[in-house]
Amino acid sequence: MTEPVSPLTPRPVRFAAVGQWWRDVTFLHWAVAPESVAGFLPAGTRPDVLDGVTYVGLVPFRMHPIGGRVGPRLPYVGTFCETNVRLYSVDATGRRGVVFLSLDASRLLPVLGARISARLPYKWSSMRLERSGEVLSYTCRRLWPGPRGASSRVVVRAGRPVVAGELENFLTARWGLHVAWHGMTLYLPNDHPEWPLRDAELVELDDGLVAAAGLGNPAGPPVSVLHSPGVPVRFGVPVPVSA
Repeated sequence: MTEPVSPLTPRPVRFAAVGQWWRDVTFLHWAVAPESVAGFLPAGTRPDVLDGVTYVGLVPFRMHPIGGRVGPRLPYVGTFCETNVRLYSVDATGRRGVVFLSLDASRLLPVLGARISARLPYKWSSMRLERSGEVLSYTCRRLWPGPRGASSRVVVRAGRPVVAGELENFLTARWGLHVAWHGMTLYLPNDHPEWPLRDAELVELDDGLVAAAGLGNPAGPPVSVLHSPGVPVRFGVPVPVSA
């Protein structure tokens, strides 16, 4: 049975191996047919579906110090801009998750560390977040690895707080990630407080990261645009997923 869509995790993390802050988060989403993205998911998972469709997400934000019960906080290395292209997955035990197709980040050291240790598709990029009142501008230009020069510019105007419904929770309240790791699939759980969400107006979008991930250019504007000041996030210990 698939776990419920909920604003809080049904599986609280007992031991936090890593802690992070995700700040100034913007969520852009496009609805797509599940069969169009199934081939991008790791073994043992399938597209997570709501009302017959799944979603492609483009999510720019700021990452703040990395640290937990193991390892020190790293103020310079751990604070950087990041933009993710992601899909939504569910495994045979019903755990809902995220599958990252790319994670562009502006610090080389965490990019190398995540690529080597977790096999996550991190990319080193030149990035910037600028804010003027309620208008946030995120820019990204990929440096390594390719496709070199893939870029993105997202400008949004944050609006009023929204009460999250089923769709908003489906797109934002994801309680783990699925990742292919040395011939197997792992599930890395996380938990965090309920997202404080605001509606947002898309002022400008010029994105090549979704296409660079192999999905092609999205058809039309995003069907959902949300913003959040952010949440603290705790990651637990990864567990294998049965194929």
